[in-house]
Formats: sequence, structure tokens, C-alpha cells
Amino acid sequence: MTLTGERSPAGTARRARRRTGWVAVAVWAAGIAAAFAVGWYLRRAGLATEDRLPPLHARARPVPLTWRLVPAAGAAAAAVAALPPLAARLPWRALPPLAWAGSAAWTVALAASDGWGALAAPLDAPTEYPAGLAQVRPDPLEWLRTFTDRLAGYTTHVRGHPPLPTLLLWALERAGLGGTGWAAAAVIAAGASAAAAVAVTVRCAAGERAARAAVPFLVLAPLAVWIATAMDAFFLAVGAWGTALLALAARRAANRAANRAGAGAAAGGGVLAGAGGLLLGCLPYLSYGLLPLFAVPLAVLLLTRPRPAVLAALAGGLAVAPAAFTLLGFWWPDGVAATLDTYLVSRGSAQRSYAYFVLANLAVLGLLTGPATARALPRAAEALRGAARARALPPQAAVASLAAAALVGVLTLDASGVTRGEVERIWVPFAAWAVAAAALHRPPARGWLAAQAATALALQALVLSPW
Repeated sequence: MTLTGERSPAGTARRARRRTGWVAVAVWAAGIAAAFAVGWYLRRAGLATEDRLPPLHARARPVPLTWRLVPAAGAAAAAVAALPPLAARLPWRALPPLAWAGSAAWTVALAASDGWGALAAPLDAPTEYPAGLAQVRPDPLEWLRTFTDRLAGYTTHVRGHPPLPTLLLWALERAGLGGTGWAAAAVIAAGASAAAAVAVTVRCAAGERAARAAVPFLVLAPLAVWIATAMDAFFLAVGAWGTALLALAARRAANRAANRAGAGAAAGGGVLAGAGGLLLGCLPYLSYGLLPLFAVPLAVLLLTRPRPAVLAALAGGLAVAPAAFTLLGFWWPDGVAATLDTYLVSRGSAQRSYAYFVLANLAVLGLLTGPATARALPRAAEALRGAARARALPPQAAVASLAAAALVGVLTLDASGVTRGEVERIWVPFAAWAVAAAALHRPPARGWLAAQAATALALQALVLSPW
């Protein structure tokens, strides 16, 4: 007798995948609940007093948002309905701008539930980068040369990071766009653009079908809650576009080889790779914790296997930022050492429990990436195992490789112990790549898209974050 439908071997495999996926979602929910329950207990016992709502550096809203979230909920409903058909039918050239605009609209809709002033309010804090601009204005080059020596006198976020974020805000101010309003606009615009950059990378590494499936999930990712307005959203954009340009360069070089194109195409690929290298080379000068993010462009290199000319251009671009900062007087290893010293003597992250946060940080990553990503991870693991056995790399495995690279970066940084809390912003540059795994859902997957939006709405309604 021939087995058909759900009784066939294929049907049995589908049922097993569904069960595994639901188990992953249950683990996701239980892990988040456990992290908050243990954090509540530790805080009540006086053992975790640095945060009001551990594992988040935030506090519970005394009164949850209700009617003020109606516009954001309406935007989410419209996006869940419209994004899957748009992602499937629009010409590809229209999809990256759609992803960018959609992500920006979703981010602003969430943040504006606290009022339009909430978009810039996080950057007004005395601990943030703009508060340190007064020390830069008299002589930026002198400030850079003495940055490490005078580190203890700077605001919290300035002394906790390399000098590039502060210099970028100073440059924005010098361009006539001073004030935290312009800074917030730049951060949100840049952070939202990462949805387009990740989609472009997925297309280059795994094909257009996977990229189209990823776009709705990239737009409605819960991490949008922290794109407005943490500077880490800007870091996300730099890493994402650096990686996307590298992927485009590798793809162009491969097409040139296949079509025997001329030198102009080769030069174009070199320019893209050089520009990508320039952006990626800036990452360690934006945040010391971004070094593990290089796992993602490394995965792109392994997936696309670019030609030597692309690698040479990439290497040249990577060298620009380190060379410039070194020549101008900032030695990166000294900055790391000085920041670590201030970290250890501070009453902030270094005082938090490693044993608690090494696990609770992963629960926070789950909040940023949402249940749809959790549901897709077992399928991603299966795709990687299948590719290893077959010694081939289907599109599903390529998508899984990008997500796995980001997770490796997170685990490396988490295990180091320097990320004890406040990771809802620190994980942002990594989380968008993990969300790409949701492309493994079969479109339109509106139920999982709705779950992503609901997670973001719940976070905005219940949690009051300083970012």
C-alpha cells in the first residue's frame, strides 16, 4: 500500500519538524520567563540592584500603554497583511527601499507611542554621547590624541566605547545638524536601513527567493524597539552595509567570471569590496564589543568564495580606519586596556552576576529576535546538518550560516563576561542577522509575522527603557 499525505515519510518528517519548532518556541518562552523570574528574585534578595527589571536595564511601566499603541498596532496589522505579497511580487530593486522604509516606519510607530519627544529623549541623558561633545569641540584632534589618558573624565558611554561614535556626532554637528533631534534621526535612519542591507546579503549568499522571504521578518523584528534610539543601531547599520557591499562585490566578481565581462566590472567589484572593507574596519572603533561580529562577513566570504582581487580590495579597505586612527594618535589596544580598567572599578556592569547574566543575556537576545526566529532555528540547524552530510550548500543552509555566524558572535561576547546586562542594545548589531533565519518559514507565514509584531508591541507596552 502506498502511503500518502501525512502518513507518508515526507509527512512524518514534516510533523517532526513542526514538533521540534514548537518545542523551540516553548524553550524561547520558558527561557525568557525564567530570566525575569530569577532576576526578580535576585533583586528582591538584594543581589541584583543595578537594574530595576533584570535582565533588562529598564523598568516596568507603572501603567502599561494601551490606546497610545493603537497607531503602532494598526501599522503592524497593515504590515502583516501587505508585506508578504509585496515581498513576493515587487521587482527586486524595489524591495531594499521597501525594507528600509518599512523598518523605519515600524520603529517610529513604536517609539512615538511615548510621544514624539521620546524619539530623541534617550540621547538627552547625561550619560550619553552628546553630553560629551563639549570636550571635543575646542580641538577634536587633541581630544583624540588624549582620549585614552583622559578617559575617566568622560561620560559613561563615551568612556565605554572607542572615539568614533562621538566623532561622528561632532561631524554631524559641524555639518549644521546639531542637537539630539538630528542625532536621533540619523540613528533611526541608519538602523532601519540594516533591514535592506541584510536582505541584500541574503540574496547574494542564498538567492532571491530566500531574500524575499526574509524581508517581512526583517521589517517587523522586535529589535525595532531599541533602534529608537540606541547608538548601537548605528553600529548595526555599519556592520550590515559593510557585509552587504562585500557580498555584492563577490557576486559581481562571480558574474564577471561566468560572463567573461571586462575590466570595468572587475573594477566595480573592487570598489564595492573596498567600501565594504572601509565600513567593516570602522567596527572596532565604534565599539570594542563588535569584534565578534566579524563572524558574519567571514561567513559571507566562505559562502561566496570571492576572487583574489575582491579579497585584496577588502583588505585595503579594512586597513584604512586602523591606520587613520593610529596616525592621529589613538592606539586601539591602549583604548581597550583603559576602558577595561574603568569598567572594573565602576559600579556598573562589572558588579553584575556573571552566572545570572551569561544565561539571561541569551533570553534578551530571544526578545530581540522574536518567536518566529526561535521557531526557525531547528530548521536552520537541520539545513546545516544536511549540507554537511551532502557536502553541498542549498539556499536554506546559506541563510542558516549567516544566522549561525551571528549566534557564534553573541556566544563569544556573552562568555567573555564583559556583557553583563544592558545587552538589549549591545545585541542589536547581531540580532538582525539571527532574524534572517526566519526566511526559512514558508511564505506568507502571517501568523509568525503577527507574533513578531505582538512581541514588539508587548515590549513597548510593558517596558520603559532608557534607550
